[in-house]
Amino acid sequence: MSPMDVPVLVKDLKKWYGNFNAVKGINFHVNNSDCFGLLGVNGAGKTSTFQMLTGENDVSSGDAYIQGYSVRTNWREAGAMIGYCPQYDAIIKELSGEETLYMFARIRGIPESEIPTVVKAIIDSIGIGMYAKRQIKTYSGGNKRRLSLGIALVGLPDVLLLDEPTTGVDPKARRVIWDILSKVREFGSSLILTSHSMEECEALCTNLAIMVYGQFKCLGSPQHIKSKYGAGYTLLARLESPQWAKEVKREILRIFPGSVLKEEHVLQLNFELRRTEDQTWSSLFAQMEQIAERLHIVDYSLSQTTLEQVFLEFSREAGVLSKNESNPSFQNGTWTTKVAQENIY
Repeated sequence: MSPMDVPVLVKDLKKWYGNFNAVKGINFHVNNSDCFGLLGVNGAGKTSTFQMLTGENDVSSGDAYIQGYSVRTNWREAGAMIGYCPQYDAIIKELSGEETLYMFARIRGIPESEIPTVVKAIIDSIGIGMYAKRQIKTYSGGNKRRLSLGIALVGLPDVLLLDEPTTGVDPKARRVIWDILSKVREFGSSLILTSHSMEECEALCTNLAIMVYGQFKCLGSPQHIKSKYGAGYTLLARLESPQWAKEVKREILRIFPGSVLKEEHVLQLNFELRRTEDQTWSSLFAQMEQIAERLHIVDYSLSQTTLEQVFLEFSREAGVLSKNESNPSFQNGTWTTKVAQENIY
């Protein structure tokens, strides 16, 4: 794949801090109007990756291209295409929110006559209208995050890099930010974000990767990852009385071979059901209906393994990684990885 084919192309990107290898040769690309999610526990290498993409940190090996410009050799051209919302708010606290946006609009090279319109549109969209003329040092943490997002949006850049954009933001404001980012995508911008919110990733991301110790452990759409790496299904059953628990557990283990009781709380049982090729949603519900009344199960729910559960499984395995495992690489038009031992796309 040529760097000119996509807005963002990352090839074998590595970062060393002395003898410590923080990012171990990651590969991915982002198309126009796509949102790529970078997930991982603290210390996985997400922020180091962002710092290399934005020129904040040197690239040790490999390269990344923004609209065809290398971040190693043509950073000035690549940087002009990027809007960046860092993990920690990079703002001057003595300025007001409005003054800050005016400053960045001028840095972006927006014509002076258009700046008031641009700044007003951003203030309205991020919802800080009543605080816009106040000094930033009086802002709450959530409003500072909104302003940082607003700074990234100045000039509507081709590529948006968002490092945990909704950290510390209340649920209502988080939904507003998601709506803004969805609209930005519709305009054709490409987004790369890191987040610890699985809900946020499912709402925004078209593709995502789970990063563990500087390596990608899986790569694909949220649904693809849940289907491929999910253990199966989750069954929650609520009983009429604790006296039925023993019999319900025995019967569930009989009709769903290989299932595991994950949690038990008085009247509620949580099972993980193993996925088999012949299982369908209708067959699962049919089997539960046959035993529900007889075993005094008041209600139950069946659901697919969540993205959060997949994330936790990869995180749990972080301490026992094989030295032979490698990252996904792009070869002959296909993303491949030794971890999956098959094509991801």
